[in-house]
Amino acid sequence: MFGKKKAAARKTYDPENEKPALRCSICTGEQVAGFRNLENGKFTEIMLVRSEKDLKDFKDTYGVTEIERFY
Repeated sequence: MFGKKKAAARKTYDPENEKPALRCSICTGEQVAGFRNLENGKFTEIMLVRSEKDLKDFKDTYGVTEIERFY
């Protein structure tokens, strides 16, 4: 019950249909990491990014090296 945490498994996404993206708010500066569908442009939110550590965790979890920012 209170044992060691298991190592987080790398999650996957479909790179043929989705592109990693960071949606940024111009007004508040809020950033949300997720994936943008290449066909219709729909954005799927994964996590709120509050610091560089959060962004690094997102990149490590999904094996992403580059991420597109859009407003």
